Amino acid sequence: MSVQVAAPAVELKELSGPMDKAAGPPCEPVAAHPPGHGVAAAPCPLPATEREAAPASSASGGGERPPLSGCPGLSAATKVPQASAMKRSDPHHPQHRHRDGGDGGGPAAEALVSPDGTVTEAPRTVKKIQFADQKQEFNKRPTKIGRRSLSRSISQSSTDSYSSAASYTDSSDDETSPRDKQQKNSKGSSDFCVKNIKQAEFGRREIEIAEQEMPALMALRKRAQGEKPLAGAKIVGCTHITAQTAVLMETLGALGAQCRWAACNIYSTLNEVAAALAESGFPVFAWKGESEDDFWWCIDRCVNVEGWQPNMILDDGGDLTHWIYKKYPNMFKKIKGIVEESVTGVHRLYQLSKAGKLCVPAMNVNDSVTKQKFDNLYCCRESILDGLKRTTDMMFGGKQVVVCGYGEVGKGCCAALKAMGSIVYVTEIDPICALQACMDGFRLVKLNEVIRQVDIVITCTGNKNVVTREHLDRMKNSCIVCNMGHSNTEIDVASLRTPELTWERVRSQVDHVIWPDGKRIVLLAEGRLLNLSCSTVPTFVLSITATTQALALIELYNAPEGRYKQDVYLLPKKMDEYVASLHLPTFDAHLTELTDEQAKYLGLNKNGPFKPNYYRY
Repeated sequence: MSVQVAAPAVELKELSGPMDKAAGPPCEPVAAHPPGHGVAAAPCPLPATEREAAPASSASGGGERPPLSGCPGLSAATKVPQASAMKRSDPHHPQHRHRDGGDGGGPAAEALVSPDGTVTEAPRTVKKIQFADQKQEFNKRPTKIGRRSLSRSISQSSTDSYSSAASYTDSSDDETSPRDKQQKNSKGSSDFCVKNIKQAEFGRREIEIAEQEMPALMALRKRAQGEKPLAGAKIVGCTHITAQTAVLMETLGALGAQCRWAACNIYSTLNEVAAALAESGFPVFAWKGESEDDFWWCIDRCVNVEGWQPNMILDDGGDLTHWIYKKYPNMFKKIKGIVEESVTGVHRLYQLSKAGKLCVPAMNVNDSVTKQKFDNLYCCRESILDGLKRTTDMMFGGKQVVVCGYGEVGKGCCAALKAMGSIVYVTEIDPICALQACMDGFRLVKLNEVIRQVDIVITCTGNKNVVTREHLDRMKNSCIVCNMGHSNTEIDVASLRTPELTWERVRSQVDHVIWPDGKRIVLLAEGRLLNLSCSTVPTFVLSITATTQALALIELYNAPEGRYKQDVYLLPKKMDEYVASLHLPTFDAHLTELTDEQAKYLGLNKNGPFKPNYYRY
């Protein structure tokens, strides 16, 4: 007879390491400067609706805080919290074996008795694998939180994501709008609107993983939570809602702020992370695949709530700022400042300032060195390949690619594609960026010159109508078209929604647009931001950006009246250097210190800043 032995479950634990300490330098205001992003942006009027769509809230208390004399530093080494232990069951456990008593490969063996009494095992009869039966057995296995069906139809794939960013969504309620659901978290609160609050456990695990790759935010949380520099702050935010943004939100909460949040992109929200935030008590209004009406409804639910008046804005793209100006302009009487992190949003702020309509101070985080050089360059250098691979499964070697714009985003995209063996062309309007492209080994062209031959078109400009219907008509069959800039106006997608063209959904965020003669192009994310819509971005890079955002909020909120006028400001270089220093321990990196003689020779303070404001990194 056969004997079945169950193997023990394997327990996997995430380990954390120590974080070094670093002291924080004082922060000083820096005057505003005109926008310069490598590629000039076309006018972006305020009413424009295009956009590119990242614990319980603390009580306000405390009132106004005195101005900060310096950036919060780290007083002691700290450890990143461990992720929850995750158990993996053994596939050879008896409950996973075949129902006929065998080990899944066939029936149990029978015993044969020979005339001399010897007992031998009869040969097994090998059965053909029945795929349908196996699938049926798999689907019968119970799970605690919904199930992820492996037999999705084409129509289901249009709403489900095949990437690792996919939500753990129960397919039975995929078609139900979150606005039509009555959901409550474990504390009985219903002040949120997410896809499925039951996904919170999965989202919490993702947040815990992100915490391990965001050392500066965790260090800031540990150092400053005793001081509560954001006590009394009521922050309304509109960013991508991802695990990394969740770490930022929970850090702001630990520093004393109350937060309400919506998504700046209709495709970038991770449903399970939004559920985890809602379960923790954060009023979050976002889900993956919102409609245009849903998008503005979510923003309005964040802003327009009885008994709650925001006094700080954290925006990504300017849509939240625009909505408040349009619907609730009186709110700006109590708002102390705006922090904006995108090219598009910063451009809109400078337009407001130029027109004399900016009535509160604003921080331009996008042009901080730690944002521009790390998030825009290094993040895009890694995530462009990830987004293209997940959506198209393509091979890059030998492919002809045109990248529109050679700013920091374009530089990152070009470097990654060149390293993979692609033939890369660049379009550019700025002669300085154009010369950089030539010196880096790329051929500078006009889009019309190569549009018929390229295999991939990538926009990285922040402009509008960079790829027009005329360009789209001339593209070759199966050309891939995508956008890495924040605004969804770079590709003229609206011109493709005409009766003579057929749209065919291939998979989540991948569409074939088919011409009458049979030619088709592959459009990714409907012209919206590719990496956050179709894949994920490196957590460590987002740690740099999120830390910069948190420090900007602290600086604006605690600044004495009169320090900042109704204008757009840059963060001081000292703060950029401080953010960078918080991330160096991850690499076991050791900075060289100036001697007194060297510092005197260079005319520098030994503790920085080490470069003048006009220095170009």
